[in-house]
Amino acid sequence: MGDDFTISANPKKLYRSRDKVIAGVCGGIAERMGWDPTIVRVVVGVAFLTGFLSGVLTVGYFVLWAITPYQPYRPRNLTPDEERFWRGVSDRPAETFSNIRYKFRDLDDRLARMERSVTSEEWKLKREFRDLEGA
Repeated sequence: MGDDFTISANPKKLYRSRDKVIAGVCGGIAERMGWDPTIVRVVVGVAFLTGFLSGVLTVGYFVLWAITPYQPYRPRNLTPDEERFWRGVSDRPAETFSNIRYKFRDLDDRLARMERSVTSEEWKLKREFRDLEGA
């Protein structure tokens, strides 16, 4: 329940790769699809040089370059727990601050509910009954 709001609904979102050759578009497509980035780059390069849909390919490449964000920084060779953590981390400070603020508000609300429960008369009565049953 606590970390549900920080986990991306789609961890396979299309990003531009940080291991870029020109703009990271081919690398991002390869990472999204689980392919080798070199093969994608070679196929796109050959298609461009042979004139096979070069106009459409060029426009598509520039559109993807313009609208696709860079992949958020994540170290390599992560454990599943570390991967889940990094998926929830934003590289935008305002969003990160908002998530932290939400977590602390949630913790504060839970603590307030526990305090109300423990300090209520019903809690004291239940504790006395437990003490009587145990004696």
